[in-house]
Amino acid sequence: MIAFVSGGARSGKSAVAERLTLDVQQRRGGPRVYLATAIESDGEMSARIARHRRERDDGWITLEAPLALGEALPAVPEGATVLLDCLTLWSSRALYEGGLDEAGGYAELTELLRVARERRIALVVVSNDLNEGLPPRDAETWRYLAFLQRLHRRLAAEAEWVIEVVAGLPIEWKAHGEARR
Repeated sequence: MIAFVSGGARSGKSAVAERLTLDVQQRRGGPRVYLATAIESDGEMSARIARHRRERDDGWITLEAPLALGEALPAVPEGATVLLDCLTLWSSRALYEGGLDEAGGYAELTELLRVARERRIALVVVSNDLNEGLPPRDAETWRYLAFLQRLHRRLAAEAEWVIEVVAGLPIEWKAHGEARR
């Protein structure tokens, strides 16, 4: 099962994704894994990471994968339920620090989804919807937004469950199969 949870900054999408991950894991059994892409780069990010850690119970296994998602997933037990938080940070790092071009980033996401399905890993992916505001004025921001939206379209097409979070409220755009409650 693949689920995609998106929303604006501070919309409550991580909390919704964590509840979804818990629900799925309780039905399926197996371990619950938090695949973190954030790096403690400044005081604000350190505070956000600490808050997320406090809000999770002790039943989570945390793996840090700020860039190498393909290397992290093989460390996850088969049949686990994984929360990947978040695709937005990973995609910016892939483009600007990891040396991946758009095609390489797209291929890495596609491989992540393939491996998750092959290993029966339920994967819940969180990402920011950055395309709701005013259009950017510079080419580099357009490039990043186009890349992120291409990843979102791929993920939404592949996912059994697509949820948008607005003001803490989940709106299900796509739900069927195992994902349906």
